[in-house]
Amino acid sequence: MTNFIPLFPLGIVVFPGELLNLHIFEPRYRQLIQECHQESRSFGIPAVFGNRVQETGTLVQLEEVVKTYEDGRMDIRIKGDRLFRMLEVVKTVPDKLYSGAIVHYPANRMKSNPVLLATVLLGIRDLHRRLNVSKKFRLPDEQLCSYDLAHHAGLSLEQEYELLELLDEWQRLEYLRRHIQSTLPMMTELDNLKERINLNGHFRELKGWEPE
Repeated sequence: MTNFIPLFPLGIVVFPGELLNLHIFEPRYRQLIQECHQESRSFGIPAVFGNRVQETGTLVQLEEVVKTYEDGRMDIRIKGDRLFRMLEVVKTVPDKLYSGAIVHYPANRMKSNPVLLATVLLGIRDLHRRLNVSKKFRLPDEQLCSYDLAHHAGLSLEQEYELLELLDEWQRLEYLRRHIQSTLPMMTELDNLKERINLNGHFRELKGWEPE
């Protein structure tokens, strides 16, 4: 299936199912949001990094226009729907300030692995504990998926995009598991570094080395 969608490129990755608040101030995107609101249409958010718009993005639904200011700016709430990949960018759309794209929607396998999910969750909570971060997820553990966890695993923008491009839930969870597995040892070393710094100048009880 292919169709035309308006585009709102941003320097973030939006995942399916994600709820996000945005402040809209540019005229072209105020027009986009006004039309999507009036016509109950969705629009696409592709990630922008490396000075270019990436080809994979997330179709989002406009959940609510929370506030409209006198000068036309808006506060809105959106929700991620499904992935798209751009086949052709339409830079100039007749009578529109914004651009768009012809897109298709790739198959996305969502079947999870409960054991792998539990491992990833345990790792993320360990990471949060070490960082002194308190985070509650909006769903029970068994109902969570990789998209619910991705923003909380310490991924860079580029890594979040790599995860977005994976079209199998097992692959996404394994990506998160490997990331956490490589991150936690660095956190341990930071903890050790803090301890060494804190001990510097303090009286320390150490056993002297004795030759055998």
